[in-house]
Amino acid sequence: MTNLSLKKFTQFALVIALVYLGVAYLPQIVSFGGIIWSAASPLVIGCVMAYVLNILLVRLEKIYFPRSTNPAVQKSRRLVCIILAFIILLTILMLVINVVLPEVTSSVTLIVQEIPRVWEECRLWLVAHADYIPVIQDYLQQAEFDWSSSLKKVFDAVANSAGDVVNSAVGIATSAFGIVAKVVIGFIFALYLLFGKEKLSAQGLKILRAYLKPEQKEKVLYVLRTVHEAFSNFIVGQCTEAVILGGLCALGMTILGLPYAVMTGTVIGVSALIPVAGAYIGGALGAFMIFTVNPAKAMVFLIFLVILQQVEGNLIYPRVVGNSIGLPGLWVLAAVTIGGGVMGIGGMLIGVPMSAALYKLFAEHVNGKLECVAKD
Repeated sequence: MTNLSLKKFTQFALVIALVYLGVAYLPQIVSFGGIIWSAASPLVIGCVMAYVLNILLVRLEKIYFPRSTNPAVQKSRRLVCIILAFIILLTILMLVINVVLPEVTSSVTLIVQEIPRVWEECRLWLVAHADYIPVIQDYLQQAEFDWSSSLKKVFDAVANSAGDVVNSAVGIATSAFGIVAKVVIGFIFALYLLFGKEKLSAQGLKILRAYLKPEQKEKVLYVLRTVHEAFSNFIVGQCTEAVILGGLCALGMTILGLPYAVMTGTVIGVSALIPVAGAYIGGALGAFMIFTVNPAKAMVFLIFLVILQQVEGNLIYPRVVGNSIGLPGLWVLAAVTIGGGVMGIGGMLIGVPMSAALYKLFAEHVNGKLECVAKD
């Protein structure tokens, strides 16, 4: 057996052994992977923060005296632009919370207060229109719902299970503290990444040069550039599309005289960050809010939202997002469906740009193959 054949046989045997071990110890591997993921999740959060903020940071650095030769300006550019990027994102977040949260709270309170009256009106309406079904009519006439008694039963049940409530509250508080701790650690890690991104990039290139051949290194860099371009264009395009859709929704609701125009437009805009299905999620919350004021106007809002979604899906999204990532609408829908089914909302957000990158790489590979065939 030649050295080449022995090397191939050894590699094949190693692969078979690894596959066997992976199948045999799959539960242990999954459990270990969960432990690793739990430990590394703050760093993953930091990487996501750094990547999103870097998109804004690059644009701010082009505005912050880009041609200045003053040493003080050059040294302060990165720090000032990072602070501005965080301020911009926090301002947007606080505006959304201040617009949406008070309205949601007041609407829920109104619904709780209005339930007895609405129930009684529905019962009386059914009694008046149930002449052709005497059994139902007799039942409705005798039906009396004691809301005070029902609320008393609820409070008694809560009091009897006070221990469980306390335990649940402690568990929720512990989970919340864990999430806050992960976010804080991720934030600190993101700062390190943003301040040292040039050094990290140079180190990554040095590793590629050390372990890969020049042509392999160029292929890896091209794939990374393609993925980065897809994600960057998607984030910018999706945010632009969300602002346009939220603005159009608020404007249209104002013209139609619908309540909660600004709040609903804000919710629609924020939820539209989720591709395809996001605006419908926001629309459900908006319809719920409007229903507490006027059910008829809630129907008008739903009709308006369907029309707006058609305009958005056929005119705005393909031009603002679809063209920027180079992914046809059919594959956008497929990416959202599969990504959402596998990873939920996170899968919807990741699926579209990742599919765009794979689509571009695969298309270029196929075109390259066809060119080779044509030359032959």
